[in-house]
Amino acid sequence: MSREPRHHRRAALAAVLLLVVSLAACSSLDSNLLSSGAPESGDAAYATSPANIASLTDVVTRNPKDPQAYNMRGTVFGRAHRYEEALADFNKAISIDPAYAQAYANRGLVYRESGKLDLAFADYDKAIGIDPNYSNAYLGRGMVDRAENKPMPALDDFNKAIAIRPDSAQAYYNRGLLYQAQNQHSYAIEDFTTAIGLSTNEAAPYIARGLSYIAVKNYKDAAGDLDEAVNIEPQNVQAWVARGLAYERLGDKQKAAGSYARAINIDENYQPARQGFVRVGGQYGQAYQTF
Repeated sequence: MSREPRHHRRAALAAVLLLVVSLAACSSLDSNLLSSGAPESGDAAYATSPANIASLTDVVTRNPKDPQAYNMRGTVFGRAHRYEEALADFNKAISIDPAYAQAYANRGLVYRESGKLDLAFADYDKAIGIDPNYSNAYLGRGMVDRAENKPMPALDDFNKAIAIRPDSAQAYYNRGLLYQAQNQHSYAIEDFTTAIGLSTNEAAPYIARGLSYIAVKNYKDAAGDLDEAVNIEPQNVQAWVARGLAYERLGDKQKAAGSYARAINIDENYQPARQGFVRVGGQYGQAYQTF
């Protein structure tokens, strides 16, 4: 049996590492951390719509001294990536009620999404000081620690978040990413599996578990996870590239090329997709089987 060329193995390993970094930076579960203190709407698109924001503004106008009204509108602004308006609302909520833990945690998430990690950490820390049993605040602080390459404090916070909320898919998923970054793939796979069980319609934990399966050379299970991921999010470029790598490792160059081609169609400048397509002998203009 001939051995795979060393430069191919290096290229594929680099692709895996790049995907792990991208996944950790772009967790699709993060948006669930904003807390309004009210029941979630079944229609996420409506939640950030101009009509809903206008309705919440009317609530704020009629209740100018209600911190929950500002927190609710700030939550919607945050989910709509209207960060300056979100911060203004969270600041107002905190000025009315300096002991409002949710508003601190929500403001911390906006700061984290804006790359202001010191401010995010301070807000999560404040929320925990107010409410030591606030799972989302430990989770958010752990994510800041992970972003700052502080694995042990991050692990402590993720463990605490899970102890408080054993049903938190986000906490298991983020602890799994931490284990994955430390090459502790058996622990990572266990956490991603739990996250999937708690939130079956999210692509991110399937992608992450697939990457860990690739790292431990379990390519068959990796392919299965990445099949699920692209079915859930057909426009997720990382999912298609990871799937291409799994099928490449299985020796199925047809599905590998098809997966890389789909990723290129989504983002023609995404280099891991282009490199993978060339590596498996893909030809532009040719049709490939994906399933």
